[in-house]
Amino acid sequence: MQAYGKSFAKVYNLMWTGFARQVAPFLLDFYAATQPGQENKPVLDLCCGTAHLAVCFLEKGYRVVGLDLSEHMLHHARENARQYIEAGKATFIQGDARNFKMDERFGLVVSMYDSLNHLEDEAALLNCFQCVYEVSEGYFIFDLNTRLGLRRWNNILVDDSDEEVLILNRGVFDEQSERAWLKISGFLRLPNGLYERFEETVFNTAFKMEKVKQALLEVGWKTVYFARLQDLKAPIEEPELEGRVFVVASKV
Repeated sequence: MQAYGKSFAKVYNLMWTGFARQVAPFLLDFYAATQPGQENKPVLDLCCGTAHLAVCFLEKGYRVVGLDLSEHMLHHARENARQYIEAGKATFIQGDARNFKMDERFGLVVSMYDSLNHLEDEAALLNCFQCVYEVSEGYFIFDLNTRLGLRRWNNILVDDSDEEVLILNRGVFDEQSERAWLKISGFLRLPNGLYERFEETVFNTAFKMEKVKQALLEVGWKTVYFARLQDLKAPIEEPELEGRVFVVASKV
């Protein structure tokens, strides 16, 4: 699993907040309708990045713990959630999704923006599922890019929509290794008017959805199903036909 660098974390915090805002209303509605959510049990944001999703839960009154491998991402997370940290409602810690332990228990664990695709193989994914199971008292929701979604990485895109940042994305999906790579590079404008160059190579593993489900059940999750974001309570029959799929696992 990757720990993003300082420059990329800065760009991520500036440019890639939209997904968190997109998924937050659906996750909040789902959790509010569950018993753990109604009991206001805390939330674990696994691979929390710069905490934009965590802040959405904090704004609704939930206590949130965020875990991420990158201290550079956590620097921005702590800045973005400073008022909640000072109020004792939020904690952000450095850790590995493949191997972590906590004393606190959570009604909901979320891991968004295909974070778990960044795990290198099925063994790492299974380890993650086991760690989450140990700290959960309710639900685990995460999203994954499917093979169909990762095939769309085979392109080159230039993003110059923000005058402060120029981003070049070059992606490739290798069917044989079931791995996708995305090289993200560009320039970030600094306060003094100069530009700072950044570069990061991101990889995604294409997991078979049926094996993902089997691994969750093997760990001990009581129910597991695949869904679309717009209706997290409605199982879908053919997750491999989606570009991105949401996985809902429950202990209750």
